[in-house]
Amino acid sequence: MARAATTSDAFNAIAEPQRRDILMLLRAGERPVTDVAQELGMSQPGASKHLRVLREVGLVRVREAGKQRLYGLDARGLRPIHEWVGGFERFWNESFDRLDTYVQDLKQTRQED
Repeated sequence: MARAATTSDAFNAIAEPQRRDILMLLRAGERPVTDVAQELGMSQPGASKHLRVLREVGLVRVREAGKQRLYGLDARGLRPIHEWVGGFERFWNESFDRLDTYVQDLKQTRQED
């Protein structure tokens, strides 16, 4: 299945691994694009392109600090992703419960042998 041409939402934006790397880096605090590019081994235009996409979908904010533009994580943009992933909580809880039951049955069987 071909990827959507648009990056108009957070899901599409984070489909790109380098954008996820940028978000991980920005968790530690604001950084100028030059630091982002250097830390992640990207060209500055490449980092700028990814930061623009992340800013457009609300995952990154930017502020002026003198002559620099500092980029920072805007966690509010992660809410749709968090809510979607949270929808699988019941599935994982039930899976862990079944695994726990299996392990307990296995222990019981071995003790009886």
